[in-house]
Amino acid sequence: MSDFRKEMKKYLDLVTEDFETLIINRGKDCGVVIISLDEYNSLQATLHEMSSKENMKRLDESISKFERGEYFGRDPNRKMQVSL
Repeated sequence: MSDFRKEMKKYLDLVTEDFETLIINRGKDCGVVIISLDEYNSLQATLHEMSSKENMKRLDESISKFERGEYFGRDPNRKMQVSL
């Protein structure tokens, strides 16, 4: 039995709690990558942001403004309120 099978909970906890990427080799040129749902969603959001020239232009402009110090902060202790 593989180490992954014996210690599956431990490995999945590392992925979800420590944002680790788990690569499981399954033979020559074959394998599986396991990432957390948060990491997957982040990658999908990045792909979306980079999916069009307009999005890339807005992102580049935002990065330039940030680098010039043209940004405003938010109090991290302030709770967001959402009404449904």
